[in-house]
Amino acid sequence: MKKSTLIISTVIVTVMFVLVAFTAKDQSPNVSFATASQVTANWERAKAYTKDYLDAASEETFSFKPTPDMRTFGQQMMHLAEANYGIGATATGKTSPVAFGALEKSDKAKSKAEVTKAVMESYDFVIAGVKDMNDQKMQEMVKVFNFDMNRSTALDKVFEHQTHHRGQTTVYLRLKGITPPGEKLF
Repeated sequence: MKKSTLIISTVIVTVMFVLVAFTAKDQSPNVSFATASQVTANWERAKAYTKDYLDAASEETFSFKPTPDMRTFGQQMMHLAEANYGIGATATGKTSPVAFGALEKSDKAKSKAEVTKAVMESYDFVIAGVKDMNDQKMQEMVKVFNFDMNRSTALDKVFEHQTHHRGQTTVYLRLKGITPPGEKLF
């Protein structure tokens, strides 16, 4: 190898290491959080979107199971509501008015009116809890299913859960010949 090629290669490698060193970020974990007003806006949007799903479903859809091993549409929505209450209570520091398991397996899970009422109340519970929080409280640490996280992250987890189960009900509506509501991303 020529001496000039060796020098150029050495310079290039050195410059690369210097660039990497100066552009590297601190790898310590940063705890991020959304503000209470941002979280409230997302939950209000999710509530409206879920209401659209509940309104789109016919009365008979609430007792429909795509397969014998799956929840009914009503049970899916009641499960969503139970998690809103359960995880939402931990995230907001409020006491859940509903015991886990009380909604999903109840006879109310078969009625469009009862399911809609219960689900909307579960959203109201979370939204009211978030409205009572300030940004400092959003950063407080809580334990959800044995995982430590800040309240904002816990609210993200329950938000993800309700999105997942509402999304599952898209299949129920389609199998019943019902067009699901359009996306409400914003």
